[in-house]
Amino acid sequence: MLPTEPKVGWVFRYSYLWHWQHLDGREEGDKDRPALVLAIVATLEDGTPAVRVLPITHSPPSDPSEAIEIPAATKRRLGLGDERSWIVLTESNRFVWPGPDMRPVDSESGYHGPLPPALFEEVK
Repeated sequence: MLPTEPKVGWVFRYSYLWHWQHLDGREEGDKDRPALVLAIVATLEDGTPAVRVLPITHSPPSDPSEAIEIPAATKRRLGLGDERSWIVLTESNRFVWPGPDMRPVDSESGYHGPLPPALFEEVK
């Protein structure tokens, strides 16, 4: 199922377009990955929200200040597997919700679930 409305602080599945891919002229990411709804940044005239999302990756950051690791217990609760994962803080995508690059998650909400409030505060 796809999420019907954006929930700030929640993780969903998304085909994230990295900045380097955008610079190469690409319009779509090449891999579906978890992403975090960071904020609702605008509301269009018709009431449709625009959101800012952060990518979640298994690749460790070259600079530890550029990402926040997701604790193993949180990853298990969200169903994100056993490999270490980081929320990247140095880039984001913005799109009108719901976007064509969103992917279904096998849950009633369409989300993996929320980050713990303390972890989300650290991200913000």
